[in-house]
Amino acid sequence: MRILFCASHTKAAPWLDALRAALPGADVQEWQPGAPAAEHAVVWSPPQQFFDEQPGLKVIFNMGAGVDALLSLELPRDALVVRLDDAGMSVQMAEFVCHAVIRHFRELDQYARDVAVGRWSYRRPRARADYPVGIMGLGVLGERVARAVAQFEFPVRGWSRSPKAIPGVQCYAGAEELDEFLAATRILVCLLPLTPDTADILNRRTLSQLIPGAYVVNVARGGHLVDEDLLALLDEGHIAGATLDVFREEPLPRDHAFWRHEAITVTPHTSARTLREETVAQIVDKIHALGRGEAIAGVVDRQRGY
Repeated sequence: MRILFCASHTKAAPWLDALRAALPGADVQEWQPGAPAAEHAVVWSPPQQFFDEQPGLKVIFNMGAGVDALLSLELPRDALVVRLDDAGMSVQMAEFVCHAVIRHFRELDQYARDVAVGRWSYRRPRARADYPVGIMGLGVLGERVARAVAQFEFPVRGWSRSPKAIPGVQCYAGAEELDEFLAATRILVCLLPLTPDTADILNRRTLSQLIPGAYVVNVARGGHLVDEDLLALLDEGHIAGATLDVFREEPLPRDHAFWRHEAITVTPHTSARTLREETVAQIVDKIHALGRGEAIAGVVDRQRGY
């Protein structure tokens, strides 16, 4: 078995060592132009040249949950594309989102601003019932986030492409129920895959349907959010603030308005990072399962985009 590793902006050596240790009978190499043909690939943001030179790939393992960038390339027609199911990301995402939700609900940003100028302040406690949290996207990460937020006794809504049932979460599904979901949400969390159907889904029309004084948390992809629409709704007062971890251009350009807006918290795409040990274990388990002729989780439907 030959496996090629091709991951931009990632140190290859630790990954190669981990894969070789877990698959002692495999030939695991970092891709270089002109490399011999391989059956399996482990990739993150590979160039088109990689796939042009490897038309015989059978399985492409993406080192993350989002595959929008990968699917924008021309891939071998018959290769399975496999995304990570979790690999340690869901608990990171849950803690990040809970932190953002609670920071807004408890007005901790405002307390921090007061403390910075030496002001001892007090605010009336808010009622959780007035701050229903809506999770857009109920996959592995979204479901984990919804369950975590529910532990803090917020009303939790969930919206997904197809119907889901999650204890403690009021679930909505499909385009016909999107408006109802939005109207019942005050803190909106986006965890959708980026596809042609979900691009620009956080726009003036959808965000305007949220309960006034809404808060937006985007930890999915920058392409979901229409930046200008969010800024306009912040200025108009319909949106109270936002935590944004993902952006249309990354790193976020230094002249972008998000950096300077007092009501926006910017983080550098760090809500959930790929963990090497967990990722290698998952990839190895799936290679073995495929070798036994078994079905595996995480196979991407290229038509749907996830």
